[in-house]
Amino acid sequence: MHLRIVLLGKTGQLGWELRRTLAPLGDILALDYPQIDLTQPDQACLAIRQARPQVIINATAYTAVDQAEGERDKAMAINAHAPGLLAQEAARLGAAFIHFSTDYVFDGAKGSDYLESDPPNPLNVYGLSKLEGERAVQSANGASLILRTSWVYSLRRESFVTKVLKWARQKQVLRMVTDQVANPTSARMLAQVTALLLTKSPPNTPDWIREHCGIYHLAGSGIASRKDWAEAILAYDPRPAEQLTHKIEPALTADFPSPAQRPLHSALNCDLFERTFGLQLPDWRLALELELAQA
Repeated sequence: MHLRIVLLGKTGQLGWELRRTLAPLGDILALDYPQIDLTQPDQACLAIRQARPQVIINATAYTAVDQAEGERDKAMAINAHAPGLLAQEAARLGAAFIHFSTDYVFDGAKGSDYLESDPPNPLNVYGLSKLEGERAVQSANGASLILRTSWVYSLRRESFVTKVLKWARQKQVLRMVTDQVANPTSARMLAQVTALLLTKSPPNTPDWIREHCGIYHLAGSGIASRKDWAEAILAYDPRPAEQLTHKIEPALTADFPSPAQRPLHSALNCDLFERTFGLQLPDWRLALELELAQA
């Protein structure tokens, strides 16, 4: 297999990992700001047109959930408008388009894990912008996969995991919410499964993706609350002697007011992806342990 791939968002949590894991599959043109600015997506479309890829992977996103409440136009430009134009460019070139979305398209009121068929109802601007991005990609009618994921983390960029490790070295007691539940997802594992997905495709990757196009949930196996996740982070901390924290107290989301409302139970059911492609992410605890063991 030798694919021509354009990767957008090479410096982000997921994009950094994708650049590494996709390398054996062919030639990669990896782009990010300031080379491209998705508030002005024509730049990216021109670069894509010149590269004539077989696969375009969009790992860019405006992810500042609270900040998006005051920067609606910017969030919509990057998360909603740009993906639609990129998907249209992919369709014109006959290329496959892989786009990542989020559990925040749901309101969390279902009380159980979300299926792809469940109706979305975002609670905040970030979730709305990502939902509009999904719809824009689908309206391009190309060979596209939309992969919704959840609570993505990396040790290379600031994430919940790096924050908890830092707080554990500063505070004796941490307070973590128990009523937000989702799937912690390793950016490294998510990138590896994305690469494995492409290795399953026949020589004509765009046609194969067209046969399977649609929305799929792809996140760490199993669910956790923020408190569960924090406890596991401290348990797998490679340098536990540095911890000052001796207790993690339960709290509620309402105890931490923020500009953007978060869904409570936004965990994703990933059975459809596993049935369709024969792939799944490992248990979130195992992925976290492996990630921290390499820190």
